[in-house]
Amino acid sequence: MPLTRNFKDTVRARARRDRQFREALLSEAADCFLAGDVDTGKSVLRDYVHATVGFEELGRATKKSPKSLLRMLGPKGNPQASNLFAILDYLQKKERIRLAVTRHRN
Repeated sequence: MPLTRNFKDTVRARARRDRQFREALLSEAADCFLAGDVDTGKSVLRDYVHATVGFEELGRATKKSPKSLLRMLGPKGNPQASNLFAILDYLQKKERIRLAVTRHRN
């Protein structure tokens, strides 16, 4: 089910004013990728980019066209790992955080 415009606007507004929310979005996107849920990871990352730096700035930083990045993170996109890592690297620097992977035993 597609999200309503109001929900997306709400996410963007909160991300713009709440640093912890932005960090949680970025962390959630990375967690989804690591768990193999690429579609959700792309969706969360796309929402994060829309709410923060935008695709124009991200394109300049990663040397990719904004349209290519939008397609990459879209529902039918199939980004290479190197592109995802470049995106996550830039966004971490911009947010001044460093995501880390920890091992948990089940």
